[in-house]
Amino acid sequence: MSKTAFVGIGSNLGDREDNLRLAVELLSAEDGVEVTAVYEIRETEPVGPVEQGPFLNGAVRLETELGPRELLERLLAVEQRLGRVREERWGPRTIDLDLLLYGDEVIDERGLTVPHPRLGERRFVLEPLADLAPTLVVPGLGGVEELLAELD
Repeated sequence: MSKTAFVGIGSNLGDREDNLRLAVELLSAEDGVEVTAVYEIRETEPVGPVEQGPFLNGAVRLETELGPRELLERLLAVEQRLGRVREERWGPRTIDLDLLLYGDEVIDERGLTVPHPRLGERRFVLEPLADLAPTLVVPGLGGVEELLAELD
């Protein structure tokens, strides 16, 4: 049975636009994954303590036959193929793919938390979700439009 999932995408190293385009292409090519919508990319300021350049951020809606853990593994594999090196938490990166939502499931396992733990605090995550699915409800948090309004 197919599930709708939302993935946050971001890049602030190298050719950021190309990194995002390639990430979407690689995701689309994965067995069991169909990209159904891509949010318009926006430039955003980095979050966290590390000094670094601005990000291009967005989100992707997809339909998948994969379970949440397997989908996360595919996201990490795409990151690796695009040169992601995990050295510094919240540091600069060629590509960042975050599993934001997986259907209406709530998952809290080692290495996998859905909804994404900081989803409700980040405008650069909520704006694309609100554009892709304005009536979307984040399990345990509420509607994306209401969450976005709370940040104002």
